[in-house]
Amino acid sequence: MTAKAGTAPGKILEVTADEIVDASPCESRPMRADAVKNRQRILEAAESIFATEGLSVPIDTVAERAGVGVGTLYRHFPTKEALFEAIVTARLEFLLGMADARADAEDPGEALFSFLGEFAQQASAKHDLFDAMSSAGIDIKSSCAGMIDEMKRSIDNLLQRAVEAGSVRSGVSTDEMIGLVVGVCQAGGHSGYDDAALDRMVQIVCDGLRPPMTR
Repeated sequence: MTAKAGTAPGKILEVTADEIVDASPCESRPMRADAVKNRQRILEAAESIFATEGLSVPIDTVAERAGVGVGTLYRHFPTKEALFEAIVTARLEFLLGMADARADAEDPGEALFSFLGEFAQQASAKHDLFDAMSSAGIDIKSSCAGMIDEMKRSIDNLLQRAVEAGSVRSGVSTDEMIGLVVGVCQAGGHSGYDDAALDRMVQIVCDGLRPPMTR
């Protein structure tokens, strides 16, 4: 069960068997603080290990890196596939949180451009992990379709506000804009560009999005 919009970025709500209230299967209590910390440690360890060593790394290794027992890991993530999906969901929730935090910004143009910069940094930092998942046949778009659609709606809101404010040229779609940024991230990743170079490339994309008279 993934978090709803408004949940803190990077956090995921999941009800496990030992957290269900006896009175009703529809009533649950929040995770204990130690359980939340354990879950976050597992996700962080899994992200790092899968990105650098591949998806075939044993679950025991993830548990050891996270500093938890294998039983604890399985209580949160019954299968490896569940762990993969949780990692992707956490990234999407983080991006959704960033977009939502800028939804009512006084400067719509700055809100959009700053989001694109953060988006690029996240996409660049995680590209090894997502490449590994794609190579393993994991269909991220299908497994997280609802969250992806929600994030695209939030980004579209940022884009439309920026267009209405005159900060972005009209006729640009959200898919086109994100495609440009993702293309920059992929090029930067394959070429070994550092964060500063990536920032410059994203700024070039942002300059191209602005109306001609404001460049």
